[in-house]
Amino acid sequence: MKSFGTYISKHLASFAAFLLILVIVNIILFGVTFYHTVSEDYGESSPRAMLEMTSAAVTTESLPDNAVQKLRQYNIWAVYLTPTGECFWTLDVPEEVPQNYNIQDVALFSKGYLEDYPVFVWNTDEGLLVLGYPKNSYMKLTSNYYSIEAIQKIPLYVTGMFGMDVLCLFLAYYFSKRRIIQNTEPIVEAIETLADGKPASLHIDGELSEIAGSVNKASQIISRQNEARANWISGVSHDIRTPLSMIMGYAGRITADESAGERVREQAEIVRKQSVKIKELVQDLNLVSQLEYEMQPLHKEQIRLSKLIRSYAAELLNSGISDAYTIEIEIAPEAENAMLECDARLISRAINNLVQNSIKHNPQGCKILLSLKHTEETLTLTVADNGVGLTPEKLQELEEKPHYMESTDERLDLRHGLGLLLVRQIVEAHGGSMKIDSVSNQGCQTTLSFRVSQT
Repeated sequence: MKSFGTYISKHLASFAAFLLILVIVNIILFGVTFYHTVSEDYGESSPRAMLEMTSAAVTTESLPDNAVQKLRQYNIWAVYLTPTGECFWTLDVPEEVPQNYNIQDVALFSKGYLEDYPVFVWNTDEGLLVLGYPKNSYMKLTSNYYSIEAIQKIPLYVTGMFGMDVLCLFLAYYFSKRRIIQNTEPIVEAIETLADGKPASLHIDGELSEIAGSVNKASQIISRQNEARANWISGVSHDIRTPLSMIMGYAGRITADESAGERVREQAEIVRKQSVKIKELVQDLNLVSQLEYEMQPLHKEQIRLSKLIRSYAAELLNSGISDAYTIEIEIAPEAENAMLECDARLISRAINNLVQNSIKHNPQGCKILLSLKHTEETLTLTVADNGVGLTPEKLQELEEKPHYMESTDERLDLRHGLGLLLVRQIVEAHGGSMKIDSVSNQGCQTTLSFRVSQT
């Protein structure tokens, strides 16, 4: 997208400008750091300047006072040699420095050092002027000389500048990355929300406003599609309800009609039971779509979950459940008075779906346990049975294909999958989580966890 390319180009240009500024700063700091040294090496105290000044004033008898003061100011000693290597005069010559030299001696020290003193020579009409600088003040090579002070500063300067450059580059990277993340993170989150099929809204100005507009447009399309889908499912559910009620009513009347044949009454009972399943399936489908598209309002209130569980169990037993099924309740002492802010009707629906799953998939009967525990800030509700359980393949199938709207596999138990999906959506609508554990022929256990605030 054009705006995104412009945004990236702008940041790259800013980074290039920063690098240019960094180079200029390095050059300026180099000049500031070595200005004093360079000014000395090429200023009035430099060997060349002092040689020119001294040679202009030198005579075979002595050196003028102003020249002497200038040399002593910089701790420079001097020797003026005759063409034969003898001394016209000396000035502040160290004790270890000889007074007389032959041609070979002159040839040696004129290009380097004399008793470890860096020396510099100037040829005049009368003789050879020799100036000696303090030890470790200059490093002389064959064709040039360098200040020891400058040589010693170079490693420190390079290390310091390298560290400063690395720090500047890191700060530039950090703040640039932080700015990019701040600008793009809402877009990424919005796209992830859209990927989940939920609407998102962005309010971003500047270079990324065009992308934000596209995301908002896509969000509006998804919202309209979700609303249309939910309304369609709701409409179909409503249209099915009336003829289905008639079918159930007529089937029930035929089943109760003693004048009808036994076979007809049995078939009518089958029709009635299957119609009940269709009714429950349609109800679950309608509720699933409303929760999925956030069209189901939650009527939350503070309830005691232990009381809700006991009320549900009593209602289930009073409904005439088969003696093949045993319902047990296990409430931990610390969970007895634990309160949960929830929609009691939906939580009861979730519990009922799990219990009905256990009943349906264990026609030979089983023990069903409803337990409640309270640990720290979590309320854990568990529905478990000791029935046939689920095979690993079946469990994986339910996790990967939660209900028929996402599956084309005819082998999948659609009622089971839709019921579990409804439970999961109810739990997630309350900010909780759901976990299924099962081993074939060893029962099935579903754990619902809710976070609760400490009172």
